[in-house]
Amino acid sequence: MKPPNIVFILIDDMGWKDLVCYGSPFYETPNIDRLAREGMRFSDAYAACPVCSPTRASILTGKYPATVGITDWIDAHGHLHPAKGQVVDVPYLKHLPGKEHSLARALNEGGYQTWHVGKWHLGSDGHLPEDHGFEVNVGGAHQGSPGGGGYFSPWTIPPLENADVPEGTYLTDYLTDQTLDLVRNKDDRPFFLNLWYYTVHTPIQAKAEIIAKYEAKAKALGLDQVQTFAEGEYFPCEHKKDQRVKRRLVQSDPVYAAMIESLDQNLGRLFDLLDELGESEDTVIVFTSDNGGLATAEGSPTCNAPLAEGKGWMYEGGTREPLMVRWPGKIAAGSTCPTPVSSPDFYPTLLELAGLDPIPEQHCDGVSIAPLLRGETFDRGAIFWHYPHYGNQGGTPGSSVREGDYKLIEFLEDGRLELYNLREDIGEDRDLAATEPEIRDRLHRLLREWRESVEAKIPAHNPDWQPHTPEDQ
Repeated sequence: MKPPNIVFILIDDMGWKDLVCYGSPFYETPNIDRLAREGMRFSDAYAACPVCSPTRASILTGKYPATVGITDWIDAHGHLHPAKGQVVDVPYLKHLPGKEHSLARALNEGGYQTWHVGKWHLGSDGHLPEDHGFEVNVGGAHQGSPGGGGYFSPWTIPPLENADVPEGTYLTDYLTDQTLDLVRNKDDRPFFLNLWYYTVHTPIQAKAEIIAKYEAKAKALGLDQVQTFAEGEYFPCEHKKDQRVKRRLVQSDPVYAAMIESLDQNLGRLFDLLDELGESEDTVIVFTSDNGGLATAEGSPTCNAPLAEGKGWMYEGGTREPLMVRWPGKIAAGSTCPTPVSSPDFYPTLLELAGLDPIPEQHCDGVSIAPLLRGETFDRGAIFWHYPHYGNQGGTPGSSVREGDYKLIEFLEDGRLELYNLREDIGEDRDLAATEPEIRDRLHRLLREWRESVEAKIPAHNPDWQPHTPEDQ
């Protein structure tokens, strides 16, 4: 039997609640919601990191970011790194090492044609998609956003600077056009499409006519009359210490909503083409995000409530993601899965679905979740995070572990521990560290042992640090 095609859709900065099927009260996502109706929706799926580059590395390697050595977003220009506050950010790799036997390389060696379309953000020359097993690279470069050119052409993304398109072409449309051409012109091999859109990363830009639709919708719902933001504490890192964290309280941004709708429309085009070509039944589609929604900085265009915080934070809003997997006839339509899973799990899972041998020396942290997709009971085991950096969105350096219903966070500035029962307290409102000492200590030991096993770097105290107060501003 021919192995299935694999379409891996990764959205940049999409929050857990940015889809109707996950409870969005404002955005409209009928095509993406189709994946939930026709496949399995995960309620407790996680990105490996609260920012993008580490999660992307984790997906392609089957390893935690700390194992790979990429623990923060890769700034091609070296700005703001290492950031400082009470501690100093640790060093990390600025590219995906060539020694990693990527998921794309494994699938290509297993007989797949391999295409990367969209954002890369895992290094520049010598470390691009074509250097990691992809036969085709459309739009993948060192940068993590569309850059100064924004979403409307002409673009400043190096592979697309000279794209032959009408001025003002929307990037999400163009990347989808290129994707459809690849699918139409595929050869006889199964294909692995790594579709990593730049959207909904900043700059928040969308088509005027769709923006107008959501401006009217916000007004009709009375969202223009409610409090939109709450201004919080000053940022803890030195490079932003004169700015306050700005938390969005409600989904109401018409431009962000329009970006989501454009994405949904374009994915509808892809799903329709797969149907037209008779490929849907033979195609596994994975849909997820690289980190939490942007809810506390950079304009705070979305709200992740009931999850706490968002991108750049160790709380659920920073790492819990939408995840849907569709394979008609193989995965039960309309099914849901509450088992926690994480980014490193994709590598061994997709190899298993493709009928290829595992590579445990490579995907050493990931666990195949194929049993879950078959509707079987399966204990994923503990999931770990290590983000020893100051997030540009307000978060502070930390590590965390989730086992079962419990999640422990260790904040690396002062060693503070917080413990939550996520099944009973998804918003992380009730810290149980003082009232559940046995669980706290057991998870803390588990977290420390894991950090030691992967040689995770711990940030050092900043000897020049002075606490700042509002009076300093």
